[in-house]
Amino acid sequence: MEKKIIVYDTTLRDGEQTPGVAFTLEQKLELARALSELGVDIIEGGFPINSGGELEAVKKISEEVDATVSGLARALKDDIDACLKADVDLVHTFISTSPQHLKYQMGKTEGEVYDMAVKAVEYVVDHGLPCLFSPMDATRSEFPYLLKVCKGVEEAGAKTINVPDTVGVMYPSAMKTLMEKLRKEIKIDLDIHCHNDFGMAVANTLAGVEAGCNQVQTTINGLGERAGNADMEQVVMALHIIYGIDTNIKTERIYPTSRLVERLSGIRVMPNYPIVGDNAFAHESGIHVHAVLKKAETFEPIKPEMVGAKRRLVLGKHVGVHGIEAKLEELNISVEPEQLKEITSKVKDLGCKGKHVVEEDLIAIAEDILGMVPHEERRVALIDLSLNSRLSKKPIASVILRVNGNEKKATEEGVGPVDAALSAIRAAIGREEITLEEYHLDAITGGSDALADVTIRVGDGKTTVTARGVHEDIVMASVTAFINGLNRLMRL
Repeated sequence: MEKKIIVYDTTLRDGEQTPGVAFTLEQKLELARALSELGVDIIEGGFPINSGGELEAVKKISEEVDATVSGLARALKDDIDACLKADVDLVHTFISTSPQHLKYQMGKTEGEVYDMAVKAVEYVVDHGLPCLFSPMDATRSEFPYLLKVCKGVEEAGAKTINVPDTVGVMYPSAMKTLMEKLRKEIKIDLDIHCHNDFGMAVANTLAGVEAGCNQVQTTINGLGERAGNADMEQVVMALHIIYGIDTNIKTERIYPTSRLVERLSGIRVMPNYPIVGDNAFAHESGIHVHAVLKKAETFEPIKPEMVGAKRRLVLGKHVGVHGIEAKLEELNISVEPEQLKEITSKVKDLGCKGKHVVEEDLIAIAEDILGMVPHEERRVALIDLSLNSRLSKKPIASVILRVNGNEKKATEEGVGPVDAALSAIRAAIGREEITLEEYHLDAITGGSDALADVTIRVGDGKTTVTARGVHEDIVMASVTAFINGLNRLMRL
């Protein structure tokens, strides 16, 4: 295998052929600059013959970026002339070689296509530019004819031959065999361009490298026609980490470049997408988090910093105390061991109910528990609460409390469910003089499952205290805050 692979990026051409994607001139320039800064060797700027705007875009890219800029052209003089007008550094010309394409797309004989391919390469070379040639649908072409065309363009002066798996029908062992057969016969550089119709574009690309290809064609985020092309991030990182093969890609710029393409293309990256997905460096399982915090390699084949990303500890039902502790340290929140257990238990409980606990939720939960009276000093504890809300009558709340070690019960009405619950608590403890002086409710995050954060002021006529309660249910958040306030009052 080669010790260093050339990366040919076609995000601005094949990537733009993704259904629903269309880049403006300014967006193409922004992306081209980003690709150049990423370290891409060759940027396929577009298909200049397609329109005046496309020709202008490719020309401006050629003027502004340091990378080699390529233009795509059919094996036709007018297409190649459009590339020449765009001042590209390299012309990528192509023509179909498979029986299906010759018969149904082009309506030409093998001899006619061979002559067109050779003449197109000769025309490019005669104009002083290097030529990349692609026998389109190569992987469904009959090998003797494919080889004949490749040898013909090699003799005509092509610099590189690209082998496209145009409809993504190859599998890795077959791709490797095909490329090995071509490698034995072709002396110039070999390139590979794979589509992802069966989810094997990256694997087929790497198989091509194993067979002796020294150039790969990819797109950022795997954009491209139908199911897309081989993903640049996956190909490059596999080359670097698994194969030990170098490229000129500055890997720490991979993640920000991916996000730029996501934003400008409007095509979202799946959370579980390798390398650049939101979950690529996310850990929730307590076992995994504990190990990763000790040594990242235990459950991370790639360090997130290597691709410009960050590790993310997910707060859900699988989280452990080590994950919560690490996240709290990151947020500069100090807790005692017992408080840490309570916070972890609360997060796991919310996760079991399907709640996605975000950073703001964790802060509120931690602050709530930090503000609580320690268990051993609590005079009042809630055992049970039931509510009966009726359309035409006042809500009724029934509570069971443990007050100074004794079980107390009460049922009361209220103007609303929160008022009814708090009235029942007052009645159960026999402290009717305790009043709610102030009540404030916040929804911590958006959505119907947002945690309710209730802050109250309660007083007994002599003393006033502030207390807080956090819960996914507004009534329970209010009850928690009220009981926290009672515990503070009864300690004073």
